[in-house]
Amino acid sequence: MLHLRMITPHHLTDQVVELIDRTVGTTHLVVLAGAARDPAGDLVLCDVAREAADELLQEMRSLGIDKTGSIAVENIDLSISRRADAAEEEAPGEAADAVVWEQLAESTHEESTLTITYAAFMILATMIAACGVVLDNAVLIVGAMAVGPEFGPLAGICTGLVRRRPRLAWRSFVALAVGFTAAIVATTVFSLVMDVLGLFHEHLLENERPNTSFIWQPDPFSFVVALLAGVAGMLSLTSAKAGALVGVAISVTTVPAAANAAVALSYGDLGQMWGSGIQLALNLGGIILSGTLTLIAWKLLWRTQQNRMIRKPGAPRRPGGGALWMARRPGA
Repeated sequence: MLHLRMITPHHLTDQVVELIDRTVGTTHLVVLAGAARDPAGDLVLCDVAREAADELLQEMRSLGIDKTGSIAVENIDLSISRRADAAEEEAPGEAADAVVWEQLAESTHEESTLTITYAAFMILATMIAACGVVLDNAVLIVGAMAVGPEFGPLAGICTGLVRRRPRLAWRSFVALAVGFTAAIVATTVFSLVMDVLGLFHEHLLENERPNTSFIWQPDPFSFVVALLAGVAGMLSLTSAKAGALVGVAISVTTVPAAANAAVALSYGDLGQMWGSGIQLALNLGGIILSGTLTLIAWKLLWRTQQNRMIRKPGAPRRPGGGALWMARRPGA
């Protein structure tokens, strides 16, 4: 279940209440007239099943509540209520499969913004991966993938394309491009320093490296794995049950490929640098492609449920449905 807290202008409150009242999967409806001060208006509270939340939020935005008032959404970790149970049963589909598009757009917006913290994590992840490729250590490669924040911008590009938000897609692309460029440059300098200190050696890079040689030797499986990784990552962001870290650690050879390219560049090994660059491009392209297709598939799937989300005007509330308490406005 999700909890909605809205500030609505006085002249729109009745429309908002009517909309909530005829939306399947809603309950615990409370209206406090005149309670809001900034912006001024009425405070409307309700709980809604995750499956019905996206349609309800779109209807609220069509009324202009996001411009004249506010809409806040919170996850409910525990709700002990028969009415809440009935609301979840009434809403079509399963909560774990529901996509709240506004929530997805907001989360990808935060994760795809170019910040100092984002750049620092990208650089640190690439440096860790550089140690992994030189030492042929798979544990360090996995650690670097867990630290790398690059899936945020990748998800932002996918969301921007599907939701037709070019600003989000462009912001994500800039964060991705700048992040990888900064990481490769910084890791190249890091590799040169490590070589001067005697910790990196060119012969370590040129060895067979059975655990990490795949990073700079792309093949058809590289693209297949990237496609699967993109699906897994987007499912982790859209599902209510999947852990967020799944979407962070699935990009198998993005950060490691950038790290291998940086180390190869420091030693002038153009062959490995070129192979790593192709591997990086294949993985980024595959993740974006499959991630976008996954979101399109979810969008089409839930479009078939839209006719069941909203009752016809005047339809009665379900038995035991949402309770409404409305305080009188002064002078009403």
